[in-house]
Amino acid sequence: MRKLLYATSLGAMAVFAAGAANANDELHKMSQNPKDWVMPTGDYTNQRYSKLNQINAQNVGKLQVAWTFSTGVLRGHEGGPLIIGNMMYVHTPFPNKVYAIDLSKDNQIVWKYEPKQDPNVIPVMCCDTVNRGVAYGDGKIILHQADTTLVALDAKTGKVEWSVKNGDPSKGSTGTSAPMVVKDKVLVGISGGEFGVQAHMTAYDLKTGKLVWRGFSEGPDDQLLVDDKTTELGKPIGKDSSLKTWQGDQWKIGGGATWGWISYDPELNLVYYGSGNPSTWNPKQRPGDNKWSMTIWARNPDTGVAKWVYQMTPHDEWDYDGVNEMILSDQSIDGKARKLLTHFDRNGLGYTLDRATGELLVAEKYDPKVNWTSGVDMNKSSPTYGRPKVLDAASTDKAGEDHNVKGICPAALGSKDEQPAAYSPDTQLFYVPTNHVCMDYEPFKVSYTAGQPYVGATLSMYPPPGETNMGNFIAWDGKTGKIVWSNKEQFSVWSGALATAGGVVFYGTLEGYLKAVDAKTGKELYKFKTPSGIIGNVTTYENGGKQYVAVLSGVGGWAGIGLAAGLTDPTAGLGAVGGYAALSNYTALGGTLTVFSLPQQ
Repeated sequence: MRKLLYATSLGAMAVFAAGAANANDELHKMSQNPKDWVMPTGDYTNQRYSKLNQINAQNVGKLQVAWTFSTGVLRGHEGGPLIIGNMMYVHTPFPNKVYAIDLSKDNQIVWKYEPKQDPNVIPVMCCDTVNRGVAYGDGKIILHQADTTLVALDAKTGKVEWSVKNGDPSKGSTGTSAPMVVKDKVLVGISGGEFGVQAHMTAYDLKTGKLVWRGFSEGPDDQLLVDDKTTELGKPIGKDSSLKTWQGDQWKIGGGATWGWISYDPELNLVYYGSGNPSTWNPKQRPGDNKWSMTIWARNPDTGVAKWVYQMTPHDEWDYDGVNEMILSDQSIDGKARKLLTHFDRNGLGYTLDRATGELLVAEKYDPKVNWTSGVDMNKSSPTYGRPKVLDAASTDKAGEDHNVKGICPAALGSKDEQPAAYSPDTQLFYVPTNHVCMDYEPFKVSYTAGQPYVGATLSMYPPPGETNMGNFIAWDGKTGKIVWSNKEQFSVWSGALATAGGVVFYGTLEGYLKAVDAKTGKELYKFKTPSGIIGNVTTYENGGKQYVAVLSGVGGWAGIGLAAGLTDPTAGLGAVGGYAALSNYTALGGTLTVFSLPQQ
């Protein structure tokens, strides 16, 4: 069946090329209007940059709360609202409610969608019951529910237009990611790396919900959707590139989940995303590079065929998922204009690649405490070109099962997790919310049972030795791989950043503060304590001639799982509970959208 699907996809390429390019130009044009926020990522570049400048570095200190909205749900509120004209669409964690709010009618609720889902999906969700947002296209609001149902709602009425199952929760698959509409398709990933799923990226027809193509992270070539032209670092990956790096049929429960953000370059006609950790977390049980987990993928959205891949952490030993966002920018390096892709990986390295070819240009540590590697081999003539140099002291594989390797930096939640960075074309800097956390990691043998956790490691987390802060908010030069400025935060910065033409960068903190800093210097210009810890992404829009800034608060996610789920064992929450135990002294559960604006003149 999968071979047939692959052949059908390739055979249909010419048909797709004729009509798909114009199938959803409307959405691309809408994303260029800074008054709206029509995609979970702002636009296809993933820059999370707004051209609005009514709120700027000179007046941001005068911000006031304009209005608030309770979602009626506790647990972690990731993602952010969509704003399309006078309508705002707000989503929640499980049970994944969606509200349509009319901004022109005193923020009236026009419709509410509340799916009925089996609560048994909750314990299958690895790191809180989060959802990263809804997408828009062709008059529809697209939601990926926790139970993996992908549903299209009429944007005006909330009526269900179509729905389709994207996975099987009984085997560990769940839905936490934000879909992305590209041309006439909805692209969506899958969660479940801690349950041994064989993960995938899938494209569905926007009008009907029919499956068009599905590309897996590991397995045979026909399931990967690769061909003889697919390259890594300029060289063809060759036949059976994934199968050769797994023992036997391990790839069938190999993980490589795809719950991160998706970006798209219309000129190159390529979509970009990352795949996560291989299953299990015990590296002794899965010898080999475990391709293509921990990989940046560049795929043709019409056919799903991969043009290039790059595996950042071969044979992962620390759960350094590669799912974080791919930010697209056009900059000059060494006097040459380049179409760039920048990625801040969980492994603590900031990568810059040529997004047309996959050429690796920069790979540097964006947290000085990263100690599992001495860096990436950048010698193009070397047989290990592009691979990280693993230090024995941090290798959980070399230490072996039932041995506790201490002092590994970063911790499993990475120097950054899903919380997206922003990029300003004005400063040509990236603004990155980071985790400043280390860990002890003890792998142990684990057996696979469908629908049961398939982890095989015990963790504990803490700040780097001699330090107390667990987070930094940094400005990063992606051309040189250097930190320009860095602001310390007591806890990890688990909120998505927003950069604006007003010279201001916004982000939220786990204690619950919305902060605004100067884009050039990092100087704090404003802060306000919202009702709960912020793990949502800051959004801005204009309505009635006035600029607003909006953010969801509701503590949770991996860092806040102890609070969100009432856990107390320090090693629970995959090691996060002990590391963030003090968070309960600063915030409590919540679920609120807080919207800010300048006072009336």
